[in-house]
Amino acid sequence: MVKFFITAENGALKKTEFFENDCWIDMVNPTDEECENAAKLSGVPEDMIKAALDEEERARFESDEGCNLFIVDCPIIEEGDSGDGYTTLPLGIIYNKKCIMTVCLKGNTVLKDFITGRERVYCDKPVHFALTFMLGNAKRFLYCLKQIDRKNHRIQNEMGKTMRNEEIVQLLELQNSLVYFSTSLNSNERVHDRLSRVEAVQNQEDYKDLYDDICIENRQAIETCNIYKNILSVTMDAYGSIISNNSNDNMRKLTIITILLAVPTMIAGFWGMNMPVPFQDGYSFLETGWFWLVILGSVLLTATIAVFIVKGNPFRKPLKPKRKRKKDKDKKEK
Repeated sequence: MVKFFITAENGALKKTEFFENDCWIDMVNPTDEECENAAKLSGVPEDMIKAALDEEERARFESDEGCNLFIVDCPIIEEGDSGDGYTTLPLGIIYNKKCIMTVCLKGNTVLKDFITGRERVYCDKPVHFALTFMLGNAKRFLYCLKQIDRKNHRIQNEMGKTMRNEEIVQLLELQNSLVYFSTSLNSNERVHDRLSRVEAVQNQEDYKDLYDDICIENRQAIETCNIYKNILSVTMDAYGSIISNNSNDNMRKLTIITILLAVPTMIAGFWGMNMPVPFQDGYSFLETGWFWLVILGSVLLTATIAVFIVKGNPFRKPLKPKRKRKKDKDKKEK
């Protein structure tokens, strides 16, 4: 999809149906034919237009035939089965003497603010356009980071009540999102450094102030992302330890139950042995003394093992703290 915008007399953006000089061409997931037509109208090389259509394209700067290309990573929110997911997508800003062009696979929130007039930009000032976009993009990163932090707190509250695999998977997705954000923010910082060498930024004070704001917002986003990433990593390790402890506790309980259930199994097994049991073939209670002796020994043995498992060795004496030897104060003089 390709849209054309020009700056109206009141300073707002106005949509137009055809290409004009000093216009802004907004391209969202364009086809090969649209890329070819845009290249003919604007004089921008077609390979430069298609560079931002690669999802794996890294943030960088390129200049060729009077055209300047800035590719930056932008945060996007994707809907999934387990909730909203966060990732990044490259966006290209291309400008020359004829026009400004933005190319991306999906619609961008910052560019929508330009279209709706929430943020004032000028199609005849490409450097100002690029600076304004990068500032809005850095603020968008901060907004997404806050949403990730809120989602992290919500998941932790749910895991405090019941620990399920769904919450653990959601935490893992947030951790992956923070890794993408951290890599993209560091890549964007290198593009910002290259933007500072543009002649217009070096000569105009308002552009310098705008560039300083970009550096501040981007540095804050990097530090915030690192903090949230460390917190989430510690949280995942803590929940892993909790799950391991719960598994060990469950195995301990099952072991105790297995030992206790072995007692009636042992008693029932005596009826299959060549041992006289009470009320069998006329045997009296006293004539089956060995049977009751074995039963008593089995019960005592099982109880002893259970005590050792539950409370440890009851016969072990507590270790007494070692007393420090008193130094001999009355040492003989040499």
